[in-house]
Amino acid sequence: MALSVVDLYRDVLPKTNCRDCGFPTCLAFASKVVSEKHPLRDCPHLAADLLARCESELAEQYSQGKWLKRDLAEDALQWARSRAASLAVEDLPARIGGELTQIGSDTVLRLPYFKQYLHILGTTITGADGSELTRYEQVFILNHLAQGGSRPPTGKWKGFVEFPNTVSKMVSMKSAVEEPLIARFSGRTDELRRRALDLGAQPLPASAGSADVAVVFTPLPRVPVALLFWDAAPGDDVEAQAKLMFDETVLEHLDIESIVFLSERLRQLLCD
Repeated sequence: MALSVVDLYRDVLPKTNCRDCGFPTCLAFASKVVSEKHPLRDCPHLAADLLARCESELAEQYSQGKWLKRDLAEDALQWARSRAASLAVEDLPARIGGELTQIGSDTVLRLPYFKQYLHILGTTITGADGSELTRYEQVFILNHLAQGGSRPPTGKWKGFVEFPNTVSKMVSMKSAVEEPLIARFSGRTDELRRRALDLGAQPLPASAGSADVAVVFTPLPRVPVALLFWDAAPGDDVEAQAKLMFDETVLEHLDIESIVFLSERLRQLLCD
């Protein structure tokens, strides 16, 4: 019989809120045990036979995933790996860039990523120096591999809002990317330009006459991202503005979620 949080609290735990388990209440402890596999034996007030029976019941429901708190990052990574599992590494350089290299008996894709390189073997992605990527960064790269795009950038730029199905993500783009850039670099355009160049950005001459900073990054070989930044104008009540622009081919290489992730990652690298 499965043990819910209520079952565990009502029928098993002492309900004294003694805090001997390290939690403020028995109910909080029960929630951790059921949803996050916290050891039930951390409650020191359970008889041995009751503890053994409950641990057996909990192990069974854990194996079925019942009431467990989902690891969203792991779910996303497994889904992305399933999308990319059938790809042949030999086909990737012609489609997304990078080059094949031999490491021992393995053929690996060496893919430029900002100012570093990634090594991709099947669905395993690491830095060229062996460093690990976060799970969400792996999801981003795997989604790029699986998206299926091959067309090189055309040089025709579009704002995020110009792409279909972006309305629901505009708030995230503004609050997680544009506003932090404005807060960090208003009155500091020289620093923004320097940080951008340190990340491998190049000047964007076509917009140099209007924006105080106009640069283009190449985080991935077929995915350029332009940053336009207008500083505040003292005395004119003109507020600073920041805007990311994407090549018109971007949706062939990244889905909308991945574009948002890339934008947030770029903001993080610039601000941190």
